[in-house]
Amino acid sequence: MEKVTKSDEMNPLDSLDQWEDALLSRYPDPSSISQDKAAEAFRDYEKTEKSAVKEFYRLQHIHQTYDFVQQKRAEYLKFDRLEMSVWEAFEFLNQLVDDSDPDTDLDQLQHLLQTSEAIRAAGHPDWMVLTGLFHDMGKVLCLFGEPQWAVVGDSYPVGCAYSDKIVFPEFFAGNADSTNPLYNTKYGIYEPGCGLDKVTMTWGHDEYVYNLLKDYLPEQGLYMLRYHSFYPQHRENAYAHLMNAHDKEMFKWVNLFNPFDLYSKSAVAPDWKVLKPYYEDLVAKYLPAKLWF
Repeated sequence: MEKVTKSDEMNPLDSLDQWEDALLSRYPDPSSISQDKAAEAFRDYEKTEKSAVKEFYRLQHIHQTYDFVQQKRAEYLKFDRLEMSVWEAFEFLNQLVDDSDPDTDLDQLQHLLQTSEAIRAAGHPDWMVLTGLFHDMGKVLCLFGEPQWAVVGDSYPVGCAYSDKIVFPEFFAGNADSTNPLYNTKYGIYEPGCGLDKVTMTWGHDEYVYNLLKDYLPEQGLYMLRYHSFYPQHRENAYAHLMNAHDKEMFKWVNLFNPFDLYSKSAVAPDWKVLKPYYEDLVAKYLPAKLWF
């Protein structure tokens, strides 16, 4: 199987996981779900790879404009590229190999199983376990040729002013929307308290996987998928002025999910032979035999 790792002008990170490790540096685990390794033992990419991480955010903040997002939504949300079973999709996703991560050499499915198994061990509903298993499936965008900054990264609204609580906000000076009077005010094209369903978010794996699974999971799970990288809100409360009461209620589920997303990473591989029957039944309960990507 081909190893897919990218590092060039438009892809400055050694791997997509480098962004996630930078998140761990910014938001360290207060209690550690993963018992075999404390959060402070994870590599601090904000320090050791600061230039690559900053360049990643510079590119994201410059290129994620309202028009760019609309273009990508039109391109990808037709879901007409590949038809695969769930397990074929995980094999496809496993082409993303992280050669840079000193903490684990596990494949993408094993990482996702760590999240889903932590949720399962905590006694949460089975649809939330499935949400954990699928939350990063949108990283297939990288395999479709998208640059890293259009796959991962903190998500945030486009079409209104960029919050100074977003990491490296100085880079938005290079974004064309920052000087467009239609988009550079607090509310931009939106109304106060309009609700996030009326707000366009940056393009990436969150928005992709939400749309992929929006017909199959409960609303709470869909909020988890769509907003799990929306750190400017669920960690910084920067966009509450766009949320309505229903969003705020649903974000209790996003906040419940976030620690499992960030802190369940471990060097110990899940035992897939033992887990496989449970997950085959779980997938069959909620999803069709094949999905279009």
